[in-house]
Amino acid sequence: MNDWKSRARAATIHLGLSVLIASAAALLVFAVWYPYPYREISGGRELFTLVVAVDVVLGPLITFVVFDRRKPVRELVRDLSVVALLQLAALSYGLWAVYLGRPAHLVFEFDRFRAVHAVEVPEELLPRAPERLQSLPLNGPTLLAVRPFRDANEKAAATMAAIAGLPLAMRPDLWQDYPAAQARVLQVALPLAQLRQRHPDQKALIDGAVRDTGLPEGQLLYLPILSRKASWTVLLDAGTARPVGYLPLDAF
Repeated sequence: MNDWKSRARAATIHLGLSVLIASAAALLVFAVWYPYPYREISGGRELFTLVVAVDVVLGPLITFVVFDRRKPVRELVRDLSVVALLQLAALSYGLWAVYLGRPAHLVFEFDRFRAVHAVEVPEELLPRAPERLQSLPLNGPTLLAVRPFRDANEKAAATMAAIAGLPLAMRPDLWQDYPAAQARVLQVALPLAQLRQRHPDQKALIDGAVRDTGLPEGQLLYLPILSRKASWTVLLDAGTARPVGYLPLDAF
């Protein structure tokens, strides 16, 4: 009985330490790499939860199995050290996968926004981006736009690449700073009344999102956001074209 109690105590201590480490990792993931709404639309929550759940559960379980006070101290320390190293290695690998899948940019793409993730950007095209955009951000997604095509040939080539599976927003050679697209954004953005007509059963949700922006409804427009996990809606300031809110509604 005492042996079982000592195993349970060791596993409980290990679980507590694992939860602390996982909490620190969660702060990095959700405060820096996947801020709202990307934890939802980019799958950050599901991926991180899977990684951490497996890591946090398995480590203490293995400790429960290997912990035995009858072992020599050196052997017990060795076994627990191996468990801790394996657990940290698994967590590091999982965080690396989450990091590679992080949203890098929110890109305006002519009549919509698209969340572009680091793993989706062709590395060979990065040198063709404006110099300041040739490195993907490490501290959360930035706001960009697809620039107008230079000529008909470029438009045709980009369209064919998009048909083949490379959306325009994922091409660094087409990126430009968002303020340069402000007029185009405001030209295609839609009045909020249309979103209400499309989703008459979501009045409370829309009202809450409008209230959270701190702006009067007449000063808000909207456009769709596409991501690998979902299609949402972004609310825009009608004066600046800056995103000021998000809704889990399909705007198409």
